[in-house]
Amino acid sequence: MTDHAGLARRLGLTDAVVIGLGSMIGAGVFSAFAPAAAAAGAGLLLGLAIAAVVAYANATSSAQLAAQYPTSGGTYVYGRERLGDWWGFLAGWGFVIGKTASCAAMALTVAAYTVPPAWQRPTAVAVVVVLAAVNYRGITRTARLTRVIVTVVLLALAVAVAAALAGGGTDPGDAPVWSLGAAGPYEVLQSAGLLFFAFAGYARIATLGEEVRDPGRTIPRAIVVAFAIAVAVYAVVAVTVLHALGPDRLAASRAPLADAVAAGNWAWAEPVVVVGGAAAALGALLALIAGVGRTMLAMARQGDLPRRLAAVHPRHQVPHRAEIAVAVVVCVLVLTTDLRGAIGFSSFGVLLYYLVANLSAFTQAPEQRRFPRWLQVLGAAGCLVLVATLPWQAVLVGCLVYALGIGYRIVRLTKVQT
Repeated sequence: MTDHAGLARRLGLTDAVVIGLGSMIGAGVFSAFAPAAAAAGAGLLLGLAIAAVVAYANATSSAQLAAQYPTSGGTYVYGRERLGDWWGFLAGWGFVIGKTASCAAMALTVAAYTVPPAWQRPTAVAVVVVLAAVNYRGITRTARLTRVIVTVVLLALAVAVAAALAGGGTDPGDAPVWSLGAAGPYEVLQSAGLLFFAFAGYARIATLGEEVRDPGRTIPRAIVVAFAIAVAVYAVVAVTVLHALGPDRLAASRAPLADAVAAGNWAWAEPVVVVGGAAAALGALLALIAGVGRTMLAMARQGDLPRRLAAVHPRHQVPHRAEIAVAVVVCVLVLTTDLRGAIGFSSFGVLLYYLVANLSAFTQAPEQRRFPRWLQVLGAAGCLVLVATLPWQAVLVGCLVYALGIGYRIVRLTKVQT
């Protein structure tokens, strides 16, 4: 096997859109609205709109850059090419740490929907191992399984929305769905930062750039299509759970969609939501392992992670060592962390990742541009604002982990120079 072999271009437009949807319409749609409601109450709808605007600006930057640099690594590569090695490292490190935490959250979500509490952590570890094995066998198997999962999730969401609305919802006087209530600008922005966690899946399309056919045309189209579908789904679900539960009950819920269905009269629909929640988390975890593994591949090729992780399997043509490393770290996190704490930390790392993407896209030449520069300015400013309004615990832990990564790279560069 070789350390710098290329990956096979096997994915078409439909496959790329499905992988993006599998990442965005994942466990976030079943869990992210609760912490957002705790931050802003019914103001989470405005927070969702803000998150969608920032995410769209980021998506256009990613699409524009991926068309010019159709290789694995996403913004890690773009930052290096457009801004310099350190910028690329900061983006890659943020993506790896943030999305590795997301992997653990997705695995725990699968277990929470399917087994009793005593079995949840062992089950989550088993899920990680199985999906890592699927990714190990090749990207086309990943795309096929993701297509099945996305179909199941969309059907489950349709049933959940219908069941919740059929139940009549809450009294509008007690739960003003379209009112900000007591939420101020800070609370709304914090909810936007937490909900951004749910939109970040389009990055998975860009990180698979080395495996997409006709990437200059396919990647931008896939990102925009997948993002538009995800925004529509999240908007419908957000209004539904607020209508069914009200802001206070939603904020306290550990399984918002399941509780929204339980509030209605369609008791038979609850198992459908359970299956949908587990399938959504499976789809997100499957795509996350693929995306993180390929970013690690790109970083290892440049020496920013151990070079042994740059190996590509001669038969399956996947970064197998990187994916095994991801699976091992995620299993450790599953055994030591909880579900809710991962969302804020993941948003911290990913928002900084997209800050670098927007800055990189801003520097592209006119002939490489597909979207106006003001979108990159909006995206960069939005990332900074949302990072600043995240829960302070997430910001603190994120800064500490970033400091560790910077320290590692300084030590490595020092050794190379001596």
